[in-house]
Amino acid sequence: VQLVESGGGLVQPGGSLTLSCAASGFTFSSYRMRWYRQAPGKERELVATISSTGSITNYADSVKGRFTISRDNAKKTVYLQMNSLKPEDTAVYYCSVQITVYNSWGQGTQVTVSS
Repeated sequence: VQLVESGGGLVQPGGSLTLSCAASGFTFSSYRMRWYRQAPGKERELVATISSTGSITNYADSVKGRFTISRDNAKKTVYLQMNSLKPEDTAVYYCSVQITVYNSWGQGTQVTVSS
């Protein structure tokens, strides 16, 4: 299993970013995918989940209405569109997949929201 995140960077408050996670090594279209984030000194937090077909999504209350998770099964990629970014969204963002009892993670991509 390999997960490679990209798209992070520095953005001003109120700005937008789209993160991507390219997957390989497993049957991508069969698995639910998740985005997590971890801010300095804090525990890793589940941000958003998307079902294998993309028909069901769930979000943390802290990002509901601002973030959108989506996927392209043909491209084996999951996305996180982030709008109206706030300084408290600053974190390393990770995508993840659980296969049987094992969680696999990417290396993460840094998102910094600052003026």
